[in-house]
Amino acid sequence: MASSLSKNQIKLISSLKQKKYRQLHGLFVAEGIKTINELLNSNFVLNTLFTTESFNIDAKNEVLITNKELQQISFLKTPNKALAIFNIPKPKNIDTNQLIVALDDVRDPGNLGTIIRLCDWFGVKDLVCSHETVDCFNPKVIQATMGSITRVNITYIDLPVFLKEIDLPVFGTFMDGKNVYGEDLPKKGVLVMGNEASGISEKIASFVNEKIAIPRFGNIQATESLNVATATAILLSEFKRMG
Repeated sequence: MASSLSKNQIKLISSLKQKKYRQLHGLFVAEGIKTINELLNSNFVLNTLFTTESFNIDAKNEVLITNKELQQISFLKTPNKALAIFNIPKPKNIDTNQLIVALDDVRDPGNLGTIIRLCDWFGVKDLVCSHETVDCFNPKVIQATMGSITRVNITYIDLPVFLKEIDLPVFGTFMDGKNVYGEDLPKKGVLVMGNEASGISEKIASFVNEKIAIPRFGNIQATESLNVATATAILLSEFKRMG
């Protein structure tokens, strides 16, 4: 028999849509078999798993529910068999002996999720984010990472202070930057990616000592800019190719 959800459980899950309640409770929501399995097989700590099919884990953490109950608590239009609540992990120390990606006010959850996946793909261990950047434990971000969040250390920091104090070259993308394909890129450094609409802010730009650009090859040259996640993919590919 599937157990009924309590009102308190429903209220808690619903509240975790909002950043302030995720921070208050130290919890976040993950949905879908693949994402939940990635999290279960990592160092992330499970709080409660609500599922229509048993995952064969510790019974005290697993609650069997009906499809109707899953639809009631899911943040997705088409729920995928399970919803889990995990503890938000504490970030580890930032490893400055490698390439670090820094985000300046990236607001779109899909973009952040994709960038986390890109960091995982290209072996970037640390992603540092300004406090204005969307929360990486936003349900839409978690969905977009497809489990990569378990393999990337994400730290929210005072970005200007971080860039001022770090003893590494700081790269940033600008329209008047040097063609990235002609640059000798190092293994260690900070790659700053800016806001979707306005790019890197003036305050952060003052700490960038290596301005680079992705050249346009189209005949008309009408496209104003690349999506921030697409640009990150191109740049990480070039950094890793050179490194």
